[in-house]
Amino acid sequence: MQTIILAGGWGTRLGRLTGTMPKPMVTVGGKPILWHIMKTYSAFGFNDFIIALGVKADVIKEYFYNYEIENSDFSIELGSKKVTFHNHHLENNWKVTLLDTGLDTLKGGRIKRTASFIKTKTNFLTYGDGLCDIDLNELLQFHKSHGKMVTITGVQPPARFGEIKEKKGEVLSFEEKPQASDGLINGGYMVFNNELLDHLTEDKNCDFEYGALENLSSKGEVMVYKNEGNWACMDTERDVVYLNNLWNKDKAFWKKW
Repeated sequence: MQTIILAGGWGTRLGRLTGTMPKPMVTVGGKPILWHIMKTYSAFGFNDFIIALGVKADVIKEYFYNYEIENSDFSIELGSKKVTFHNHHLENNWKVTLLDTGLDTLKGGRIKRTASFIKTKTNFLTYGDGLCDIDLNELLQFHKSHGKMVTITGVQPPARFGEIKEKKGEVLSFEEKPQASDGLINGGYMVFNNELLDHLTEDKNCDFEYGALENLSSKGEVMVYKNEGNWACMDTERDVVYLNNLWNKDKAFWKKW
């Protein structure tokens, strides 16, 4: 199976952090959040990635083109340019296809523009800014069990502010980001059969959620896998601080490697 990652958005709510880099390259624990997402899939044996690029596509392309140098110690002979690597990263089995799908293209158009590189009948699809402790094997099994065209992962959105637990005025605990309990949102980590591509166009204004998914839902072709665990999205600078704190405290709920 292949995994398509949508990594072309503007990330405007991250402010200064996306002034020189696209949102998927903002780091958690020194590694781009895109890398963390890919490591999650790789932990379950899914190592064939198609990344749909847009804003600052060159930054992501350069990162993977120079991956060996970025992630290894090495010696270089400046005259001959001979490089000797002293250690090796653990991503040697990754295949990464990097496609520029347009600066302002909406998600549906980006997915369709990857079609000629999709070689498998059933594939994963996710966003380049969300982390989850999902069991991808269970997700895939669920998708195969119902026979519909698309499965989305439903998650509870995290609250935007901390929550004080108190009793008779005494503070018992402070939860920095408790889970909200009012409904589900699409957290990414989707599975689709290739028939989905017939419902999309390469037009830059072709959307995904407010278009294809709505239409397919009305036909009973979209199912939701409810993830009961943790999920977080890198949407604001506050989220960046939160995710890095989890990583630094060895509480990264998404880490399965």
